[in-house]
Amino acid sequence: MEGPPWEIKRRIIIKDEEMTNPSYGCHPYNRPISDYIKYGVINLDKPSGPTSHEVVAWIKRILNIKHAGHGGTLDPKVTGILPIALEEATKILQILLLGGKEYVCVMRIHKTIPIENVIRVMKEFVGDIYQRPPIRSSVSRIIRKRRIYYIQDFEFTENRVLFRIGCQAGTYIRKICFDIGEALGCGAHMEELRRTRAGPFTEHEGLSSFYDLFNAYSQWINKNDVSLLKKVIKPVEETTRLIPKIHIRDSAVNAICYGADLATPGILKLESGIKLGDLVGIFTLKDELISLSRATMSTEEIVEKEHGIAADTLRVIMSRDTYPRLWAK
Repeated sequence: MEGPPWEIKRRIIIKDEEMTNPSYGCHPYNRPISDYIKYGVINLDKPSGPTSHEVVAWIKRILNIKHAGHGGTLDPKVTGILPIALEEATKILQILLLGGKEYVCVMRIHKTIPIENVIRVMKEFVGDIYQRPPIRSSVSRIIRKRRIYYIQDFEFTENRVLFRIGCQAGTYIRKICFDIGEALGCGAHMEELRRTRAGPFTEHEGLSSFYDLFNAYSQWINKNDVSLLKKVIKPVEETTRLIPKIHIRDSAVNAICYGADLATPGILKLESGIKLGDLVGIFTLKDELISLSRATMSTEEIVEKEHGIAADTLRVIMSRDTYPRLWAK
C-alpha cells in the first residue's frame, strides 16, 4: 500500500544551468514585511472552543488584513494544527487537501474488551475505507473512499484507547471510532482529538499560538521589530514541501505570471517522481513560488523532450511583472 505523502523521497534532476538575476525577485524569507505577510502562512495551534471560521476571523483582526483561510476544518472541541493562509497565500489552500493528516485520538469503548482484540480490529481499518460523513458535517453525506495510512502507538487505560492515526484529508476520525465500536460489537466513540500534522505542517516545526501571533504583531507595530513575526508567519512556499517542484529560467517567469503554460525549454531543474496529471509547483531559481500547475509530462519526458508543454498553469501566485517581460520581446 502506498504510504503517506510525507514519506515520499524525491531527488533533484538538472536539465540545464543558468544564473538568476539578483535585480528581480528575492528569496521568500527576504521579502519586505508587507509582502511577507501577504504571501504568508501560519502553522497555528488551534485551542479547544472556537470554530475554524472564528479562528480565521480572529487572525484577520489581529493582523488587520482582509483575507485569510484555513487548511482543513477542525471541530470546535478539537485542538492542534490548523494552517492559516494569509491574503494571496489563500490561493494555495488546495495543496493542503493533498498532503494527508495525522491525529492523536482518545477513543472510549463502551464495554471491556481484551486489548489484543481491540488492536486487531483497529488494524483492520488500515488501507482504503468507505465513509459517509457524519450528520453534523459541512459536506454532502455521500459515501466516499479514504485511505488510512497507519494506526499505531496504542495506549490503554480502562476502556479508553489512545492511538495515532495517519490518513487522507477528508477522513472523519469520529466516524472511524464509531465504526470500530460497531466492529467490536460493543460501541465506541471519540472522546478527544488533536491534529498533529496537516500536509507539510507538524507540531515540531514552528507551531504557534494566538498569543505568539499577537505578541509578534505587537512587537512589529510598537518596536518595528519583525523577528518574532517572521518566526510565526512562514512564506507560502512552505506549503509546497510535499508536491513535486520545477524550477525555471528568469526569462520564463513572467509568462507564467500572465497565465501561459510551461514549455520544456524554460525548465532548468525538476524533481523526480512527477507523473502525468500531478499537481506541481513552478519556482524561480530564488525558490519563489510562481504557480500551481498540472503536469502534462512525467519527469522522464520533461528531461528528454526539447519542445512541448510540460505543465498547464492552474493558479498563479506571483504578481505580474515581478520579473521582466522578456517573453514579450
